[in-house]
Amino acid sequence: MDNWPEGVNREVFQTLDSTNAEAIRQAGNGACGPKWFLTLEQTQSRARRGRPWDSGEGNFSASLLMRPECGPEQAALRSFIAALALREALVEVCGREDIFSLKWPNDVLLNNRKLAGILLESGFDASGMYLCIGIGVNLANEPDPSFVEEGAFAPISLRSVIGSKIEPEEFLTPLAAAFDRWETQFQQYGFTPIRNEWLNHATRLGEVITAKLMDRTEVGTFETVDETGAIVLRTSKGLLHLPAAEIFFETEG
Repeated sequence: MDNWPEGVNREVFQTLDSTNAEAIRQAGNGACGPKWFLTLEQTQSRARRGRPWDSGEGNFSASLLMRPECGPEQAALRSFIAALALREALVEVCGREDIFSLKWPNDVLLNNRKLAGILLESGFDASGMYLCIGIGVNLANEPDPSFVEEGAFAPISLRSVIGSKIEPEEFLTPLAAAFDRWETQFQQYGFTPIRNEWLNHATRLGEVITAKLMDRTEVGTFETVDETGAIVLRTSKGLLHLPAAEIFFETEG
């Protein structure tokens, strides 16, 4: 049975340049969402900070177009909703709770290797603000190592661990349903329950990590995530609240 969430649309493509790019194009043509865009082949995948990415054959590439009625700061908190929804959908399709964890700000790990990433893009048009949440999951294959940043987590595929292949269209339904549930909770109760649940699955909480910013590097103990979604590090200079950074761990590589 298709448990697709009520009031949410979807469109499936054989090939796209980028699902986020398609969502933005449709937003410009008046689409309001919520609407999922899934493609079976993505030719111009990209990661955070505009970096190219190898989406890989058989892997999951999709985006959700929304028009949240809030400011950009609140809209950005959907990265935590997407991470929780991703983890929930992965647990549902493979039946394993113990192998998935969440890395701030927007990755899902499988056995401490990168399985999935989230890319948020927003803007304004004649209809107001739009938000595109791009999600990539290595369902079938690991990406080319040349796309992986030096010092970052090595990638992993779901099939390499569970031994069976989950089709992208099969994965979209539990993901969309989980996102819809978490989004409803966010609308009703705010960010606090989202934040608390995310922290329950956070990797390296309480451990020393390295945060690389545009102009400096900070090292400190990962204390928590604050009410704005910023990571909080305890350092020799006191508590630092970092709204954006690249996070690295000593055992990565």
